[in-house]
Amino acid sequence: MNYILNIETATKNCSVSLAANGETLVCKEISELGFSHAEKLHLFIEDVIQEAGISLSQLSAVAVSRGPGSYTGLRIGVSAAKGLSYALQIPLISVDTLASLAQQVIQNDGVIVPMIDARRMEVYSAIFDSNKQKIRAIQAEIITEDSFASISDTIYFVGDSNEKVKTVLTKSNFVFLDTIQYPSAKEMSAISYQKFEENNFEDVAYFEPFYLKDFLFAK
Repeated sequence: MNYILNIETATKNCSVSLAANGETLVCKEISELGFSHAEKLHLFIEDVIQEAGISLSQLSAVAVSRGPGSYTGLRIGVSAAKGLSYALQIPLISVDTLASLAQQVIQNDGVIVPMIDARRMEVYSAIFDSNKQKIRAIQAEIITEDSFASISDTIYFVGDSNEKVKTVLTKSNFVFLDTIQYPSAKEMSAISYQKFEENNFEDVAYFEPFYLKDFLFAK
């Protein structure tokens, strides 16, 4: 049995899951207006390990959401994952944040556009087909009424940007799945296990989150 600990901290959702051979056994998560990742993350890790009835030494790998997303959230998650990987001498796996967000969509038609808020009318987005395969790379873009206009298929929008972008994205083939707001460690399980099977690991010493944009300190 291959146990993988999955850590998702790229957004307001602080989420940790424990999976066995790609199936989520336990998940603990909380999304709050104020980021509580630093306080909650290690408690959640302890909780899922305990509830699954295993020890840290039984982990086969640790997976972490690589971004894009919150600079601070990503730093907290990656630091924890790298620390566990190094201490336990187990592989480190990174998971595309937008891929795990898209994974929550159950429709079998059209395309999926997961988006993470990047302030004002800017978002981090990608496009996936109905099989959850990426068909357009991740990018930072400013949403206008012309965004995605070239796509005639039904587009399912998910993420924490829905509320603001639906004011300008008004075409009839645009569908907003507002109940899917944040990526979750539950949806990381299948992705991280596939990477584990492929030996698709990160270098613990050199791995950095995918910020997409440089961090700007508030003035």
